[in-house]
Amino acid sequence: MTVAKFNIGKAPPSVILIRMMVGGVFLVEGILKFMYPDALAVGRFTKIGIPFPQVMGPFVGGVETVCGALVLIGLLTRFAAIPLLITISVAIISTKIPMWLGHDFLGFHVAKLARYGFLSMMHEARADFSMLLGSIFLICVGSGPVSVDARLVTPGEKTESSEPPIALKS
Repeated sequence: MTVAKFNIGKAPPSVILIRMMVGGVFLVEGILKFMYPDALAVGRFTKIGIPFPQVMGPFVGGVETVCGALVLIGLLTRFAAIPLLITISVAIISTKIPMWLGHDFLGFHVAKLARYGFLSMMHEARADFSMLLGSIFLICVGSGPVSVDARLVTPGEKTESSEPPIALKS
């Protein structure tokens, strides 16, 4: 099985909508970390308590930009979604858990908000959870037939989605 076949997976053509959402959000957020480092990268990471913010800010911005673009065009989607899953998981742990608890957590500092608790955290985390679940979905199903990965498969080569279910194989 080639890498392209693996990345196409069993996803229907409509998976492009999830790729557009996840890839688009991460691509834009990555670019913004370079445009506004004080507000969205080094400065923010320092306030939150992310270790080595001068290194992690540009690193996370680069990961979000490159992997977001890969997901958006459907190239190496499953592989690109893994670093995005890690990035958004760290974002949730470092910002949303302290917000839920109303105090610092594991060295990560709570933001100054009008309210704390579960509902406040859920309101602030709605995009984060969408990106988390979207990344997990793309890892599970792949890029789908409307992707660069699908174009890289040799014509006539079977993909994961074109094979019959195991019970029907002889």
